[in-house]
Amino acid sequence: MEKIIFLGLVIPIFGFVLYLGATAIMDGFSAKSANKINENSDNEKIDPPLVDEDSLSYELEKLNKLLKDGVLTQEEFEKAKRKILDN
Repeated sequence: MEKIIFLGLVIPIFGFVLYLGATAIMDGFSAKSANKINENSDNEKIDPPLVDEDSLSYELEKLNKLLKDGVLTQEEFEKAKRKILDN
């Protein structure tokens, strides 16, 4: 009789503990997947474009390439560089 009472109390308690553990694990997996989704969307927002055609350094690099290719003379290069730097 004591065994029946003991098992009648232990089995529901054991089942409740298993339920709480499984619920906690599932909440952890849900939070982890939500964090991955947020991390991926944040990375897409933060990454700057690789080439910003309006930037000062980009314009100077273009001028330098033209100078090296022989399209511009040194004097033309200096004038164009000053014009870019003054703006």
